[in-house]
Order: sequence, then C-alpha cells, then structure tokens
Amino acid sequence: MPVRLFVGNLPYETTEAELREHFSAIGSPSYVYLPTDRESGRLRGFAFVEFLDQAQAEEAIRRFHNQPFKGRPLAVNEARAREDRPAIQRNTPGPPARPRGIPGPDIAETPGRGGGVGRHFGPDAPPRRNRKRTNRPMDPERAPKRPKRERSGGRYLEEDLDDDADEELLTGWADDSKHDDDA
Repeated sequence: MPVRLFVGNLPYETTEAELREHFSAIGSPSYVYLPTDRESGRLRGFAFVEFLDQAQAEEAIRRFHNQPFKGRPLAVNEARAREDRPAIQRNTPGPPARPRGIPGPDIAETPGRGGGVGRHFGPDAPPRRNRKRTNRPMDPERAPKRPKRERSGGRYLEEDLDDDADEELLTGWADDSKHDDDA
C-alpha cells in the first residue's frame, strides 16, 4: 500500500526533479507533488512525496527529517488525510467552521437567512448619502456655481477729501464737535 509523506519548509525555488533526486537516495518515489498558490502561481513551500513501500517511507522520515536541503531543514512526516485535520478557526463572526466533507444546511433553506426555496435577499438598500459621486449629471434646476464675490474691507478714500477728513482717518476717531456745525 502506498504511503504519502508531507515534506515541509521547502525553499520556494525547489523543482520536482530536485526533490525526486533528493528522495531517490532511499528509493524511487512513485509520486511527487509541489502545490502552487492560486493567486500568485508561486510554490507554497511544501510538497507531497509518495513511496510504494512502507519501509522506504519510514526510512525517508528517519533520514531526512530536520536535515538540510538547499540551506533549510526539512520537516518530513507521514501525511494526514484531510478528514483528520482540525477545523479551521475563523476570525469572522458566524457559524463555526466545519471540517471538509461534512455537509451543512443550505443557506436558502435556513429560517431567517433568505428562507424558503431559492435565494431571496429582500429589496435593494438605499444609496448612502455620504458617498462621493463623480461624473454625475448636473441638475437642470440648479444653476452652475458662480465665483465668490470679493468683499473689501476698510474705507474708500476719494481724492477731494479735506484735510480734516484725512486727519480723522489717520487717527482713527473724529472730534464730534467739528461735525456738529455742519448739521
């Protein structure tokens, strides 16, 4: 019966040929698999090596576990079946994770989560008001914005002011008795 070994802590640039050659010192492996990451396409840093003989697999574990391969100590042990692994802990709220292979309830048939046959999620939510929209058409009832009017501060001086007015402007206050005669 074939025995599959898990080989961990592999360098990312390892090839199948190099791994097959390394394990051929014990015996010819019947199967070598190097999984790759779905998104990046890069190797994941571990492999599975299968031997047809139980004795060869045990010898490979004894001989290669914690031994350097391309500068890194390998972790070699017998691979476990997926059902034997513990459930993955999630940081998201919701029901606890189930081990693979165990069917769970259909979301559409669960009360309070869409309920009934098919998936009915209710009406669309109204759009959020604080979302910044770009390239929106201008409302025809609203006029385009005009530039702000500049507000000038201070006093305007005319060229034909008398000397008393100039003096008042420079001192900041006027003598009320001078202007009472005019009235």
